[in-house]
Amino acid sequence: MLRTIFLILTALWITGVVTSNVMGGFIHLLIISAVVVMIYGMIKGERVV
Repeated sequence: MLRTIFLILTALWITGVVTSNVMGGFIHLLIISAVVVMIYGMIKGERVV
């Protein structure tokens, strides 16, 4: 489940960066959220990616 959330957040972030969306800080919040989910999964011992 964490892997799915990580992939979705990362895909949304990449989409935002590629399309040069005007949302500004929201795009960076997505990548921060994805990294937090990945780190949380690593701490729990789950394979995230």
